[in-house]
Formats: sequence, structure tokens, C-alpha cells
Amino acid sequence: MATEEAGSALAFHPMDQFIVKPLFGEGAVHWYTPTNVTLWMALAVVGVFLLLVAGTRGRAVVPSRMQSIAELAYGFVHKMVEDVAGKDGLRYFPYIFTLFMFIVFANFLGLLPRAFTPTSHIAVTGVLAMAVFLSVTILGFVKNGASFLGLFWVSSAPLALRPILALIELISYFVRPVSHSIRLAGNMMAGHAVIKVFAGFAAIAVISPLSIAAITAMYGLEILVSFIQAYVFTILTCVYLKDALHPHH
Repeated sequence: MATEEAGSALAFHPMDQFIVKPLFGEGAVHWYTPTNVTLWMALAVVGVFLLLVAGTRGRAVVPSRMQSIAELAYGFVHKMVEDVAGKDGLRYFPYIFTLFMFIVFANFLGLLPRAFTPTSHIAVTGVLAMAVFLSVTILGFVKNGASFLGLFWVSSAPLALRPILALIELISYFVRPVSHSIRLAGNMMAGHAVIKVFAGFAAIAVISPLSIAAITAMYGLEILVSFIQAYVFTILTCVYLKDALHPHH
């Protein structure tokens, strides 16, 4: 019976790739323990530094490939902030640009073989989302004072509906960090898990060609998703920033 149960067990586990492990030795993971999450977040920071600092150090008139990529990323996020949050939002461009670049690098590094994707963990995306939530909330009160509460009061609605809408707006506002973080972590985790499932079937000779084709297609899709999710996280940050700067409906 034990042999049959062992034989029927899965030879691979798609969720094993998301286990947080200490970098050195074995044992429990504490808040101060260097882990695989720590390593790949650090590599993402190093990647951002190499692209934006080392890659643009020459500031050539005819840019190199790295300088071109850095300039394109800078212009892309700069235009996003200006279009969504307005010119007032450009003061906070460095923070938003840093956020975008970190998420992009963390997502793409997670596509490397044997890599770990930090943004697949709600603990990482939750901290990023909470930092955005607290920043824009504090900024809203600093910039507008008590009038920031006008964000929750829909003055264009009929008077009888305004209290109900205010309650809905208040709930949706405090749900923002939850949806903001789960959207990124969920999409990154789901795509990597599906790739691992298809990879598990690649050892079966009959369906191996189909499995490899599915892995290739999913990998291409994940490249697109990695960028889109960084874009979505960043543009939502811009939307929240706009609400903090201009809270009145």
C-alpha cells in the first residue's frame, strides 16, 4: 500500500519553486536570515544600478545599447507619470521610476533557469503596495489637509446617495494595497506554476513535443506578462498619486 501511494505521488511539485530557503545551511527562516528572496532582490537592485548608472556613465551622443534602453525606460515612465498624475506628479518621478525598474528586473530575472521570482511572494509585493498606499495617503493630507477627505465625497452624485457612495469609496480606498499587491504576486506565481506543470510532462515521450511547445508559448507569454505587470503596478501608483494631489471629484 505504501509503495502504491509513493508511486502515485507527483514526481514534481509546481509550488516548490516558491519556497523561501536560507542561503546558508538549513533551519528556520527569521526576519534577519539571508534567503533566496534576499539574493534575487539584491540582484534586481544590482541590475538596475548597472543599467541606469554604469550603462549611462558615458552619456554618449550616439548611445550604446544599454544607454538606449535606459533612456527609453526613463522616457516611458516619465511620460506615464506626466500623463496620469500631471506635471505636479513629476516631483515624485524618481520614486515611481525606481519602483518600476525594480519590479521589471525582479520579474525578468525570475525567468532565468533555477532563478527565484521575489515578486511572486505577497510579502514582497505587499510591502511595495503598502509603501505606495502610506506615501500617497500622507502626501494627500500634507498637500490638501482635511480637504483630502473630499476624495470620498462624490459631490456630483444625488445628495441621498452621497453617504452610501462615501462608504463604498472609503472601503475601496483601504482595499487598494490588497488588490495592488495580489495582482502582481498572483500573476507572477500563476505563470511560473503553469510552466513548471508543462515541464513535468516533458519527460513523457508521447506528449513531450506538445509539452515543449506549451512551455515555449508560456515562456513567451510570461515575458510579456512580466513587463505588463510592472506597468500595471506603476500606472496604478500614478493614479493613486493623482488622487492624493487632486482629491476632488
